[in-house]
Amino acid sequence: MTDSLLRRKSVLPETQEGSGLARTLGWPHLIALGVGAIVGTGILTLIGVGADKAGPAVILSFAVAGLICACAALAYAEMATMIPASGSAYTYSYVVIGEIVAWVVGWSLILEYSLVVSAVAVGWSGYAAPLLQSWAGVPMALMQGPELGGIVNLPAIGIIAVVAAMLLYGTRESATVNAILVVVKVVALAVFVAVALPAFDAANLEPFSPYGFAKHMGPDGVERGVMAAAAIIFFAFYGFDAIATAAEETKNPDRDLKIGIVGSMLACVVIYILVAVAAVGAVVYSRFANSPEPLALILRQLGQPLAAQYLAVSAVIALPTVILAFFYGQSRIFFTMARDGLLPQSLARVSARGTPVRITIFTAIVVAILAGFIPLGELAALANAGTLAAFTAVSICMLILRRRAPDAPRTFRTPLPWVVGGIAVFGCIYLFVSLPVKTQIWFAVWNVAGIGVYFLYARRNAVAL
Repeated sequence: MTDSLLRRKSVLPETQEGSGLARTLGWPHLIALGVGAIVGTGILTLIGVGADKAGPAVILSFAVAGLICACAALAYAEMATMIPASGSAYTYSYVVIGEIVAWVVGWSLILEYSLVVSAVAVGWSGYAAPLLQSWAGVPMALMQGPELGGIVNLPAIGIIAVVAAMLLYGTRESATVNAILVVVKVVALAVFVAVALPAFDAANLEPFSPYGFAKHMGPDGVERGVMAAAAIIFFAFYGFDAIATAAEETKNPDRDLKIGIVGSMLACVVIYILVAVAAVGAVVYSRFANSPEPLALILRQLGQPLAAQYLAVSAVIALPTVILAFFYGQSRIFFTMARDGLLPQSLARVSARGTPVRITIFTAIVVAILAGFIPLGELAALANAGTLAAFTAVSICMLILRRRAPDAPRTFRTPLPWVVGGIAVFGCIYLFVSLPVKTQIWFAVWNVAGIGVYFLYARRNAVAL
């Protein structure tokens, strides 16, 4: 039984008829996919949630989360070039460790990607709702979930439907539109920095860390501290892992994957630090904490309503790039697990255009339901739990292969692998411990259910590897 639980997958992806993905993406598409996924709801919306938990020290929270993510990104880059197959952390775990671990990682990735798509759709709705109300008179009850006194978040559901339609049309076409919208988003953030940074006032940073470093429960029942904020805004940094899911659709994976993963991560670290410093320096953090549109709110408080409206409109136009990137990643994780037999293989069929239609439609239904009714903060926290599990697994896989196959060909080698891998593994564990207790419980429940599905269905239906 132990042997079957730890059976490992061949490095080469399955090539049965009807399950091959079209190779249409180059490194510019991958960098745009990564930047599109990383720069989004995290910086546009969750900076307010992070400021509520850490005060001005949210800047430090961004730095901590960014360091851990950067180390994980280097591990991903090495693994993606060694195993250029769809499935990301799930596939790496299957090849290096074994089936049961791969199932847990894949099950966690399903949770991550589903919740990220839903959370970003809710974050997009936070910017879109005021515009829809002022321009079209749409009732707020139809643009907010029950937790905010509304009925259903229709804008969030609508944008998921639009992105799903784009992915059904074709991967390359979606990636091209994504690249254009990424430029719109980066320009909008550059405008924010240009307007807010000159208003920087050091007095707004005092006290810098009102809630301390480690996570603790505040008198109001809210978990606070630099690490509590980092555990939530960690959500803002990942997205490069979506690039790894594109391995089978990349024209030159040996070259393009490492450029896409490392390049998008470095670009986003610079962008985030600039935006975070400009935000907390321009306005006292308590004035935008927990706002659904913190950056636009800051600009309005600086007496720049036109810049605020430009940022809000740009967010409405460009945030769908994040939804597209993670929706893409989610459908490919589902696709790969179905192709391996761990999920129904009928879901792994692709269209004449090389896109997994059934998986995409099924994913759209699930994430639309979540986005319509679940609040942003809870979605982000639970998504982080799944991501931290995946990042830990990839870093461990990289270290195992450094020991098991030190001379294997590597077109990208992580520098100081044991240091970088150690920071990634233990940093992810620390961030997981810093998540809200309720999130940790729900994550455990999700994985207990997943183990049940594995023994009842997946294990007996896994294809010969």
